[in-house]
Amino acid sequence: MKNVVSLLMVSMSIASNVGGQGTGFLEAEPDNLRPLIEEFESIKLVAYRCPSGVVTIGMGSTRYDDGRRVKMGDKISLDYAEVLYEKEVEKVREQIDEVVISDLNKNQEDALISFVYNIGITEFKSSTLLKKINKNPNSKSIKGEFMKWTNSNGKRLKGLVRRRKAEVELYYS
Repeated sequence: MKNVVSLLMVSMSIASNVGGQGTGFLEAEPDNLRPLIEEFESIKLVAYRCPSGVVTIGMGSTRYDDGRRVKMGDKISLDYAEVLYEKEVEKVREQIDEVVISDLNKNQEDALISFVYNIGITEFKSSTLLKKINKNPNSKSIKGEFMKWTNSNGKRLKGLVRRRKAEVELYYS
């Protein structure tokens, strides 16, 4: 069912953007995901170490679309950064679909995509956050579960605190 909803939203998005303007009868929901990820990942065309020490490129990509790991010194084009972002978001969306059994609204899904894009699916699968979402996706206790994920290498990072607050805000909007 969630895949049908995702396909419908993509179809609506395409229909509303034909010719660069809305069709008047199928309007897609605003894209909150990209601005959220872009705000915290930025776009960097030369590989760098993120605050967690992981070599990253583009909008937070740690691997290329062929599976190779990003290495220090690597450079990519803006177009390729876009390709990596789109493929990673779609992969994360599919991974979330496999483990979340509750129906989510678009903002809840987008907040989770941002979250998993950042921490990875392995960590998410074993999280209390996932358990609570699957029990009741509208529980107010979910906020506290997001906020548990603000440390990297044992240190609380201001950027992760800001990101989690933004994800929580989107999740409950």
